[in-house]
Amino acid sequence: MGLTKSKGNMYPWVSHTWNPIKGCKYGCPYCYVEIMVERYGYDNGVRFDEKDLGTNLGMGRTIFVGSVSDMWGSWAPQEWIEQVLSQCAFYGNNEYVFQSKNPQRFEEKWVRFPNISKTLIGTTIETDCYPAGFKTNAPPIDIRISSMIRLKGMRRFVTIEPIMNFDYWNLVEMIAIINPEFVTIGADSKGHNLIEPSWEKVQNFIDRLSNSLKIEIRQKTNLDRLKK
Repeated sequence: MGLTKSKGNMYPWVSHTWNPIKGCKYGCPYCYVEIMVERYGYDNGVRFDEKDLGTNLGMGRTIFVGSVSDMWGSWAPQEWIEQVLSQCAFYGNNEYVFQSKNPQRFEEKWVRFPNISKTLIGTTIETDCYPAGFKTNAPPIDIRISSMIRLKGMRRFVTIEPIMNFDYWNLVEMIAIINPEFVTIGADSKGHNLIEPSWEKVQNFIDRLSNSLKIEIRQKTNLDRLKK
């Protein structure tokens, strides 16, 4: 696929996406990629697209690397990631976005991100604690938080999407300790019957982060459904 202009409701502030490492094994029940697998026969198998590695990434762009996969999953060999990071560094005038539910891997000594001032790293935290019966193979939420805390020298963000019901003070504390550059919040947009919070609770949470903690909040349009 190469470099693709970003569209849809992913991140409006991202201009392009690039997915040289493909596939994911977390099996999160709300994953939109799984819908693509079921409906359109999309291949979600883990693989490295070497043709994509030669992509001209241009300059002055904000590129989400790994938008339809988790290239930092434990299943991806180190050498794959190193080659991707080298290509990003070669086109160092772009801003790069890396997001993973396995942010522990961001900490590994061999990781060499491109221009630190133009690199954003993030993780997904849908709630402070998954409800009974929720199944995912992703690393536990507390592990993700611990890793993000240790990465204080990096530009960091947190995505809360799809937002699930949460303990107000627990989640506020988690975000406060990470102290990210911004927090993106979105709701389930594909009807997965998740246990969701009320809009009043979400609004109070947003107000707390933005007004008291001075953290930028980037609301996604799919949150509008919870206002009804």
